Amino acid sequence: MWETKITSLLGITFPIVQGGLAYLAYSNLAAAVSNSGGLGQITAMSLESPEELRKEIKLVRQKTAKPFGVNFAIGQHGRPFEHMLDVAIEENVPVITVTGGNPTPLFKRLKGTNIKTLVLVAEKRQAQKAEELGADAVIVVGHEGGGHLGRSDTGSIVLIPQIVDAISIPVIASGGIADGRGVMAAFALGADGVEMGTRFIATTECVHAHQHYRDHILAASEEDTVVIKKSLGTPARALRTNWTEKIINLERELKNPTFEDLKPYITAAVNKAFIHEGDRSRELGWAGQVVGRIHDIPSVEELFKRIETECKVIQQRWGK
Repeated sequence: MWETKITSLLGITFPIVQGGLAYLAYSNLAAAVSNSGGLGQITAMSLESPEELRKEIKLVRQKTAKPFGVNFAIGQHGRPFEHMLDVAIEENVPVITVTGGNPTPLFKRLKGTNIKTLVLVAEKRQAQKAEELGADAVIVVGHEGGGHLGRSDTGSIVLIPQIVDAISIPVIASGGIADGRGVMAAFALGADGVEMGTRFIATTECVHAHQHYRDHILAASEEDTVVIKKSLGTPARALRTNWTEKIINLERELKNPTFEDLKPYITAAVNKAFIHEGDRSRELGWAGQVVGRIHDIPSVEELFKRIETECKVIQQRWGK
């Protein structure tokens, strides 16, 4: 039942991809997801140098012989990514995923390699452009997803089938998925696999996530997230905290704030202070509305087994 275009494309057992997860997606989590049958990822732009990326890639390969990916978030205020991409190409990583920004320069550098490419999109036009560039598949994220989103408010249940019908390459559904019901819903919408981000933060192998951050996720309902940075044209969903409410109030007061206006509140340093150190004075942690479906911290292997069981129960019910 798990064999799809995505499992065939990526050489994995289960059509589940772990999201890029800025400052959280390192070798421990990536290897655990890949060893459990999915596609684990490390995120390149969370690392300080090409040498660090090379080290993480080698660590993943020490921990798993299975396929894995390297995520490139290329829209981070012009930070160059080419030197990091060169390392991924030199190391011949199996998969590269691209989020944010214009992926055209990246595709030019990847031309002639055997590396599979997945592009995160949030609207039909972006998906069609990714297909034109030669992407092997797209990851479609609806408005309920965590972290950086598209500018549209369209939810996954509407967006996914729109894109499935608009392109010929496989579609991976993202946003609002944390269990077997979400996986089967994605299949029903025409997707060939799913990507999960927030759910993997609350696993034992996500060792860089501070317990205070994870406690927030476990305690949150689906109403306990907010979208910040809309005024900058780069909306992103985070946990509702005093800090993120302060950001929203500032956006409202300034009406047309610049990046410099919001910079003290939204930098990577602020984010890491909360997610790595549990800083209660600066609680900026990305999370999707699916927090309302997350209530424990299993191992990645336990999570995969649970999802498989839930999917089989639904499949049996559909069969009747």
